[in-house]
Amino acid sequence: MDAVFLARLQFGLTAGFHFLFPPTTLGLSFLVLILETLYLRTKNGLYKDVSAYLVRILGVVFVMGVSTGIALEFAFGNNWAAFSRTVGDIFGAPLAAEGIFAFFLESVFLGILVFGRKKVSPKTYRLSAVLVFFGAHLSGLWIIIANSWMQTPAGFRMEGERAVLEDFFKAALNPSTVVRTVHTILGGWITGALVAMAIAAWLLLKGRFPEKAALLMKTSLAVFAAAAVLQLGSGHAHSVQVTRTQPEKMAAFEALWETQEGAPFTVFGIPDEKNGKTHLAVRIPKMLSLLVHFDPNGKVLGLNEFPKEERPPVFLPFASYHLMILFGLLFIALGASGVWLQARKKLPGARRYLKVLLWAVPLPYLANELGWISAEVGRQPWAVYKILRTSDAVSAVVPAGNILFSLILFTLIYALIGAAGFSIILRTVKRGPGDEQADAQKGEA
Repeated sequence: MDAVFLARLQFGLTAGFHFLFPPTTLGLSFLVLILETLYLRTKNGLYKDVSAYLVRILGVVFVMGVSTGIALEFAFGNNWAAFSRTVGDIFGAPLAAEGIFAFFLESVFLGILVFGRKKVSPKTYRLSAVLVFFGAHLSGLWIIIANSWMQTPAGFRMEGERAVLEDFFKAALNPSTVVRTVHTILGGWITGALVAMAIAAWLLLKGRFPEKAALLMKTSLAVFAAAAVLQLGSGHAHSVQVTRTQPEKMAAFEALWETQEGAPFTVFGIPDEKNGKTHLAVRIPKMLSLLVHFDPNGKVLGLNEFPKEERPPVFLPFASYHLMILFGLLFIALGASGVWLQARKKLPGARRYLKVLLWAVPLPYLANELGWISAEVGRQPWAVYKILRTSDAVSAVVPAGNILFSLILFTLIYALIGAAGFSIILRTVKRGPGDEQADAQKGEA
């Protein structure tokens, strides 16, 4: 058993499962803020009831996100001690800031959203929605700052084998932070909005709470359709950034073996890393150069420009990257179809479309995970790009057997968390967006 492989596998599984929840939190907190703002302006109780419905779901998602995220913090000190010693002074700062400035803000005011509807004024309640939205997105920003620094490190100097921070703002606003933040946030909005659309679709198919379901559908569809279109632009901007700062990663994304002027975009293919070929390749001539350099004859570096020991794996980043793009195009089509039906007032009765929404729920989660896989596997063999190799970042004193045991244990614990959390979410969804005041009176009785 290889300790490095097991440590990477454990971190990948725990981080991948955890990453189901933050994007959902981003999207649902945005929808709650919109609904609470509309309720405050119109005094229409439908907005309040639908918002309260989403808040109950958001509360469970938040708890699952917190419980699955704690292990990741300890993994750096346990399985990745060499990483922590080398870059911990820089990498640890945004993680600490996330806990101090974002997590507590979000958790405190989410408590008001869940339990304080009758205990605070409508304006204070809406302010709580604003702060939960802000806290969730601020939390994401700090995490992305930490991860982006691993992708494109800046604002530091090396003193022996230790990275020392020189310029906080250069480190925080490194070349990939802004574009990755926008890309991740839009992915979260797509995820939360599609979850809400699917819930509304289920209610409409069942004929339950049709007025509230239609309102939820209309609101979440607007967010989903807009975010899907914007995501196309942010994804393109991210690809441009990767080409400029991590050229071997882009070469892996496109299975581009030889440097080319007027490089093609590969629509489909099966990379053969051993022989440096792409079988059954379907390519659009000069499209990659046009997309990343805005010049059809622009020069794109191929994998053969780099030493073999510094090249990332090819097949997994290639497949993940192209599937992510495919899902992004599907989201645009799905959003446009919904907007077309909504404009013709046919959406509540479009049963085929509503059923498609139910089946489409896993897709944004897959897209998020594929984007993360593309970024992380595409960065290999580096834990911190060009600074620290992954093989040198692992803890030397933790035996492979211990890592395997903890991997099995975490898998079992996360399975229990998932089973309990998802069952609560499904019960909440099935309960529907009832009249909050009536439900409260019923509970008091």
